[in-house]
Amino acid sequence: MKASAVCIGLSNPKSPENVGAVMRAAGCYRVDTVFYTGKRYPLAARFNTDTKSVRQRIPLNGVDSLLDAVNKTMKVVCVELVEGATPLPAFVHPDQAFYIFGPEDGTLHQELIDRAHAVVYVPTVGCMNLAATVNVVLYDRLAKTDSSVASDTLIRQSRDTNNRVRVKRVAK
Repeated sequence: MKASAVCIGLSNPKSPENVGAVMRAAGCYRVDTVFYTGKRYPLAARFNTDTKSVRQRIPLNGVDSLLDAVNKTMKVVCVELVEGATPLPAFVHPDQAFYIFGPEDGTLHQELIDRAHAVVYVPTVGCMNLAATVNVVLYDRLAKTDSSVASDTLIRQSRDTNNRVRVKRVAK
């Protein structure tokens, strides 16, 4: 297995729009696989919201149990707004991580929290939606662990074909 691996687990995601946005984030932040549980997403999956066709590169797999999908080398990190969780700015991301996110209209089951190596939350006033939370956590991971985040090479690889703007000088 490679030195760094990232999987996402979605516990009974509420809408196809959120799953599509999670898939886009997965593509932006180098996720290897996305798993989901529950019956709500498959019922609405015909509404394709994966605007960058990330599913062609990153698997999206329905499973009965997110814990059964975790590779033994990975650390389970539950992301949930619960007492006792570590604030994301203070969290050190493991190299091999399986991040589990709860549904917008519920919470993760206690079994998942109990089996987690870490439980983190994004400090906010109120709670964010699922896709926004995934984006923030994955950005935090990338920013803390990848020195190429600030490089022009990464910018050239990431921007779309219509963007050729450059910073020639910084205005004061």
